Amino acid sequence: MDRDWGSKPGSGGAASAQNEAIDRRERLRRLALETIDLAKDPYFMRNHLGSYECKLCLTLHNNEGNYLAHTQGKRHQTNLAKRAAREAKEAPAQPQPHKRKVSVRKTVKIGRPGYRVTKQFDPETKQRSLLFQIEYPEIEDLSKPRHRFMSSYEQRVQSFDKRYQYLLFAAEPYEIIAFRVPSTEIDKSTPKFFSHWDPDSKMFTLQLYFKSKPPEANKPQSAPATNGTAAPGVPPRPLAPPPQVPPPPPPSQGLPPGAPVGNPPRGPPPSMPGSLQPPPPPPMGNGPRPMPPGGALPVPPPPPVGSGTMANFTPGTQMVRPPSMPLQHSFRGQQMQSQGIRPPPPPPNMGQQVPRPPMS
Repeated sequence: MDRDWGSKPGSGGAASAQNEAIDRRERLRRLALETIDLAKDPYFMRNHLGSYECKLCLTLHNNEGNYLAHTQGKRHQTNLAKRAAREAKEAPAQPQPHKRKVSVRKTVKIGRPGYRVTKQFDPETKQRSLLFQIEYPEIEDLSKPRHRFMSSYEQRVQSFDKRYQYLLFAAEPYEIIAFRVPSTEIDKSTPKFFSHWDPDSKMFTLQLYFKSKPPEANKPQSAPATNGTAAPGVPPRPLAPPPQVPPPPPPSQGLPPGAPVGNPPRGPPPSMPGSLQPPPPPPMGNGPRPMPPGGALPVPPPPPVGSGTMANFTPGTQMVRPPSMPLQHSFRGQQMQSQGIRPPPPPPNMGQQVPRPPMS
């Protein structure tokens, strides 16, 4: 049956406004899922019921797609703009740092300039110097060449080397040229460091002097190592003379000849207050006897003459037991016999049996 109204047979009918809204939200949801990460959204929150909420608009959503469709809507976008304006108004105005804007001129370079470098040496001050002469015949009008020093770690053309630094010359429209010079300190006093630009001959001249190094003799010598080895090239230090032993003191004149020499005699002790005075100290075995108040030593009495143990006694000597003679551990009688004394006889009843009295 032919139809004169509606759509063609087999195709869907005309979509209503409700169906168009559903289809639009579905397309927005798919687009938001591809571009928006909900984990980074500060307004996305999941409540205890399993649904989703928008903390900015205070709306409730059944699933993530519904929430994403809400974020693309007019209500959510309007609230975002209002909050951004309020935060910008309440935030304190912070001073912006002043950044100097340097405009880089883009000119066509015509090549490197001609130059001439002269090495010089001052015999009076022992200083080395360099004279740079740079020619800029095609330099721009009312412009002047410039120069600067650059560290080896600042440039990116060659490898780093702390022994050298670079001196740069620049002038438009020529390329910048650099000279590698030693990194010795430069003497920038007025008569020795100067630069001059001659606008007639178009030549820029610069002269610099390097400070002379201190002489090697002023450097302190390195101390030798503790194990006795010295630094290479340093002569060995002379050894100190050995300490001399002082000579022994001469013997005192007040002692008689033949008296033992030992420690010097001690003086008499100070008198104690009162009537009682301490007795003099006993004579020492190894040292001399104390000097009496009279000034002369008393003569000891002669030893008794006989065949006893004191026969060979000598004044001022000490009896010493021979080291090879062991100590004798014997009875009293044996000790007395060894000294020449006969022990007393034993009692008469020694070794006999005494009869015991009968028991009653």
